[in-house]
Amino acid sequence: MSVLRSHEIPARLERSMLFVPASNWRMIEKSATLAADAVCLDLEDSVAPAQKAESRGHVVRAFTQLDFSGRIRMFRINALDTEFAYRDLVEVIENCAGNIDLVMVPKVSAPDDVTFVDKLLSQIELHARSARHIGIEAQIETAAGFLYVREIAQASPRLECLVFGPGDYAASMQMPSSGIGTHDEADELYPGHRWHAVMHAIVAAARAFGLRCIDGPFAAYQDAENLRRSCRIARAMGFDGKQCIHPSQLEVANELFAPTEEEAAAARRLLETYERALAERRGAASLDGRMIDAASVRLAQGVAERHRLGAERDAASNAARQRNRHD
Repeated sequence: MSVLRSHEIPARLERSMLFVPASNWRMIEKSATLAADAVCLDLEDSVAPAQKAESRGHVVRAFTQLDFSGRIRMFRINALDTEFAYRDLVEVIENCAGNIDLVMVPKVSAPDDVTFVDKLLSQIELHARSARHIGIEAQIETAAGFLYVREIAQASPRLECLVFGPGDYAASMQMPSSGIGTHDEADELYPGHRWHAVMHAIVAAARAFGLRCIDGPFAAYQDAENLRRSCRIARAMGFDGKQCIHPSQLEVANELFAPTEEEAAAARRLLETYERALAERRGAASLDGRMIDAASVRLAQGVAERHRLGAERDAASNAARQRNRHD
């Protein structure tokens, strides 16, 4: 049974999501000028316990003072079994609720984790008198999260996206791994793609309930060849985008999670042929010797829409970079 939604999930483009340590103000400032579709200020793994409180202030300052030029603005709270999570939500959102698009929740292991954040967000928004509806992205990075991903996907009308977290998932499953998201000896030994089950489950749950899905990061940011390989695998499985830990990864993610000009042109041609057949009241349509059915129309619509959103996002990023040069 699908979750009841009081609103439509925004059609956000999320080919690339850049993780930025919330403790590093210089990196935060730079992130607002980069080619990322989404910027996630991280209060969790990249911030030492002694810096958590100060880093919340950086998140507030960033979302109230910096121009992100249409990029998705989100921050990642600490895990719900820590002493930091509720303060992350309260202190940040009470001070800049109107400037935040999404909250990322790490290590989501049950639907109750999402429900808890949903209810707390509702209370904070009421207290702050904010009319903005903040969405949720849930990281699936534990054994329990894998087992309950279907239920998690239905847990809240705020939920917009499921995100794979390979590093913590490997630790939870006691799988050997030399680096987060990288290809290593264990991958060579396993007769297949050893992340297939959890990645496929995330995509299936996301598609079943109208969510986006994002692949986890690739830690070896200087290994461009295997970064491209990782992106291609994720795209082939149906993911919408990839988390990035370094600015050098953004261009690759934006390229590989977007339709090419040729793919977009082919999709538009198919849709034009289909519309022409409908206008002429023909019961069937074909293109280049292949029948056009409902599935091919849906695929073409998705390709055309992703290409349009990508072109708009890239144009906005280029314009912002030009403004920054002149400033």
